[in-house]
Amino acid sequence: MSYEVAGWLRPPPEATRATRQRHRHVAAGVPSRPALLALSPLEGAGESERGPPPFQLSRASKDIAFGSIAGMVSKVFEHPFDLVKVRLQTQSAEEPMYRGAFDCFRQTYLKEGARGLFRGLSMPIFGATLENATLFFTYNFVQGQLRHASGMSVPRSSDDQQASGGGGGGGGASTSSLDADAENPLPMSYLAVAAAAAGSATSLVLTPVELIKCKMQVQMVARELEVVAAASAAAASSSTASSSLASPSATVSATAPGQALSSASFRGLDGPVSLFMRTIRADGLRGLWLGQTGTLLRETGGGIAWFLGFEWACRTLITRKRKLWGRNGVTKKDLTSLELIGAGALAGISYNVVLFPADSVKSTMQTEQELRGHQPGFKRSGFFQTFRHIYATRGLRGLYAGCAVTCMRSAPSSALIFLMYNKLEALADKHGI
Repeated sequence: MSYEVAGWLRPPPEATRATRQRHRHVAAGVPSRPALLALSPLEGAGESERGPPPFQLSRASKDIAFGSIAGMVSKVFEHPFDLVKVRLQTQSAEEPMYRGAFDCFRQTYLKEGARGLFRGLSMPIFGATLENATLFFTYNFVQGQLRHASGMSVPRSSDDQQASGGGGGGGGASTSSLDADAENPLPMSYLAVAAAAAGSATSLVLTPVELIKCKMQVQMVARELEVVAAASAAAASSSTASSSLASPSATVSATAPGQALSSASFRGLDGPVSLFMRTIRADGLRGLWLGQTGTLLRETGGGIAWFLGFEWACRTLITRKRKLWGRNGVTKKDLTSLELIGAGALAGISYNVVLFPADSVKSTMQTEQELRGHQPGFKRSGFFQTFRHIYATRGLRGLYAGCAVTCMRSAPSSALIFLMYNKLEALADKHGI
């Protein structure tokens, strides 16, 4: 076993025994043997002589790892809010089931329990891992390419400089985005390009995940609509035959479909794998990207608002701290957790307000087969046709249905993502990982 990496591994047992014995000989005035004069690899080595850590993550590895962790944690918190948003976006304009976000939350909890609020969580967690890893990786990668194209130097970590003999200049594999932004901050226009590229790339990953998620979130609603339609049809046929022979059970089912569903609970509902395979069998692989136009618009424009909202808030706070402290060496590492949370919350609200109608159209397209596929003459609508239908039947309010509850979950969720990502990156820089 090698003990050459000082400061990272324990000294070999032989060296430890030799050191203790040497100290005893020195205290007694007895000359030490040459073999016992060998110092431990940890002893006498200054900070400047310590070698590099046993491993070092590349820039891409950090983006993927930290983005994935932050995305998974935030998704568990925000999922009930997202479920309410989807159900508000996709309910019928003629016969809406919910009066608002709180009513939707209350009805979902009463009819389906706490489990119903987390319906379809498995796909969003998987999607959040891919989404945030792709977002941060693409965002930082494009920033690096823009720095290189514009002739701006990319700072290298101290370990990279030591490995190459202290040379400066180019961008090492473990370059920290915090260091790069501190030494050579890019203009906001360059950051907008990087954010748009990150959002566009993420949309390709997100669309299939959100398709399955939305289908799972409205399954109980679709089941309830089927029960109501069947009960209404039975009651109508009974009343036409004879008013005295009307079915009491049909009347009960028509008036209280939620109670019937509550007893049946989740039995017979498709899981993510079943929905995935059913979609491929019905529409092929292309069917997984139903609603891609809406996702692309939302993620590209929303990505610009998300990253630029965070960067603007951070730069404003950094400028303020520089004036208060009277020095220029203030970076994102000096921002407190509360300041990062505030910047992240602003980013989350900006992301949703900018292009929320595109998300409403996308959700409607992805769930219309589940909710209205049983109706005679059903035919899928395109993006612009769906947009016109929502605006004609529900107006601007319909395009922003669920926006308030989405901002309520997006603000703390985005704050959590940026806080965790920046803290993990600062921790990795501190330990040279």
